[in-house]
Amino acid sequence: MRVALLSYRSKPHCGGQGIYVRHLSRELVALGHDVEVFSGQPYPVLDEGVRLTKVPSLDLYREPDPFRVPRLREFRDLVDVEEFLTMCTAGFPEPKTFSTRVARLLKDRVDDFDVVHDNQVLGYGMLEVEKMGLPLVTTLHHPITFDKRIDIAAAPTLRKRLSLRRWYGFLRMQVKVARQARKILTPSESSKRDIVRDFGIDPARLEVILLGVDDVFVPPTKPRVPGRILAMASADAPMKGIATLLEAFAKLRTERDVELLLVTKPVPGGRTEQLIDTLAIGDSVRFVHGVSDSELVEIMGSAEVACVPSLYEGFSLPTAELMACATPLVVSRAGAIPEVVGPDGECADLVTPGDVGELVEALGALLDDPERRERMGSAGRQRVMDMFSWRAVAKATAAAYEEAIDDYRAERSDERETRADR
Repeated sequence: MRVALLSYRSKPHCGGQGIYVRHLSRELVALGHDVEVFSGQPYPVLDEGVRLTKVPSLDLYREPDPFRVPRLREFRDLVDVEEFLTMCTAGFPEPKTFSTRVARLLKDRVDDFDVVHDNQVLGYGMLEVEKMGLPLVTTLHHPITFDKRIDIAAAPTLRKRLSLRRWYGFLRMQVKVARQARKILTPSESSKRDIVRDFGIDPARLEVILLGVDDVFVPPTKPRVPGRILAMASADAPMKGIATLLEAFAKLRTERDVELLLVTKPVPGGRTEQLIDTLAIGDSVRFVHGVSDSELVEIMGSAEVACVPSLYEGFSLPTAELMACATPLVVSRAGAIPEVVGPDGECADLVTPGDVGELVEALGALLDDPERRERMGSAGRQRVMDMFSWRAVAKATAAAYEEAIDDYRAERSDERETRADR
């Protein structure tokens, strides 16, 4: 099959979109399919055999100057103007403007593809794809309604809450588009239930396809660093629960020699840096970002214990990657995380999301029990080997493509026959 895989942003090493695009596209090509990725900035890292068509935006959220003001010569058309003005009014424009841009590109290339795969763009432009003559499959990793609720609940002021409501304005569009999607893929039963409830979608149109873990994630060959705790999450996103981890770490540090390594880049002066200062733990907390795949694997394997303190996850790929590195885990009993780690205590200890006391107790107990850490790490590694394969993801996704193509062609045939009978 000839596949157009769409992603409005595809950050390579953090955030599920870029990781999903890279590994799914590689394995689809290995199965003999032809894949072309269409992406806005940041562009993905892709493997040999996968083509990239860049769909540039104004890149208004790029580091190190997010919410930047573009120069006049950067504006190319009215879509760029819409993108900038939406940002100026506290909205998030990228899903909508990317969908408009990529729909224009696909309109001239309908004969080049058999199916289009939307990686949670869910912009209005996606509704044009099937009108052009191409069946559309959508991946919805989790409903962003959860991000919205958690962010608004954590907002310190009324002004901030109103600003966040404006930011999440794109959700109305995503719900409308999702309700018209032909086939939706999602990575967990938890996400499926939440999508059905929050988006009002017929469960018959959703299919659960687990995510995979790349073969580069392997157990360490060097000794783990004593007392090192690791977390991989966007530091300033309330949904990731880093504030809970920081408070728990501050309590742990009063009674033992520990360090916290956060694989993320915090917003300068943001909530995470402020909390670190308030807790007076800056000398024991370190941030790591911008590393290569091999460096990331080494870092993940360097910790005695890793923590996933999220308040919600649609799958939590970092959890599975840490399991592949045989790193013992303490995780939140939230969203799809229990599905990923399996029975409590076997591959990870599960704690109540946001409960600092439970987290302190679980981390401390695991740090004090090297034999249990060894058993837990081995069990986690085995679970990944048994369940989470990108090749299996690609095979199941390709089968979903074939179903969507057959369904689309049958629907078009019925429409032609109906018109002929009139």
